[in-house]
Parts: sequence; C-alpha cells; structure tokens
Amino acid sequence: MGLLDGLMGNATEVNAAELQDELSPILASQEQVQLAYRVVRDMFVFTNKRLLLIDKQGVTGKKVEYHSIPFKSITHFLVETSGRFDLDAELKVWISGQSEPLTRELKKGTDVVGIQRAIAELVLG
Repeated sequence: MGLLDGLMGNATEVNAAELQDELSPILASQEQVQLAYRVVRDMFVFTNKRLLLIDKQGVTGKKVEYHSIPFKSITHFLVETSGRFDLDAELKVWISGQSEPLTRELKKGTDVVGIQRAIAELVLG
C-alpha cells in the first residue's frame, strides 16, 4: 500500500497468515483469521468467531483499542458506499442489546463491497 493510498483511506487486504501470528496473543483457542482489511493504521479483522475492529491511537500507535463483536451478537448491519458529493462510505453494525449502531467511517475507495460480503458470509453462514 502506498502512502497516498493510506492517506486517502483506501482499504487494502492484509495477509491473514501474517496477521494470525501478530494477533495470536489476543485470539481465542481455535480462532483463525479469515480476512482482514487495513485502512491507514486501523484494521477490520474477520475471524471464524468475531469481527475485530483494531484502532491504533496516538502519534506512535502504541495505544491500541481492540473492539470485539461476536458474529452471533450482530443483529443487522449496513454498508453505505460513497457518492459523488459524499466522499465517505460508512459501516454500521447493530449489536444485540444496544439501540445505537457501532459506526465506522470509511474513506472513498475502501472496498466496502468486500467488507459487506465478508460480514454477510460470516454472520449469515
């Protein structure tokens, strides 16, 4: 991924095998990384058990927020593509027991179709 792509927010697919090793300290036993996308420093990681949203914070990125959403908790989801004047795409995930969705903005050029397909396959499959 080039620097310009990263600054523009374009999501790139991450090698699942390499990420498996990196995330092994926080993964449950028998949990396998299926698919992952990186947007600058943040990632959307799909394992066989959950959606993991990784948000690296601060200047150095040493502070990291790991938001785990078990697929069985997702009641419905929405992926909105960017438009001509609205340059940001959006991901909304409704979690059982919460009235407001978890919302993440995605920059124009992010593979929102790929993210939607991954969620559909893992939630509905």
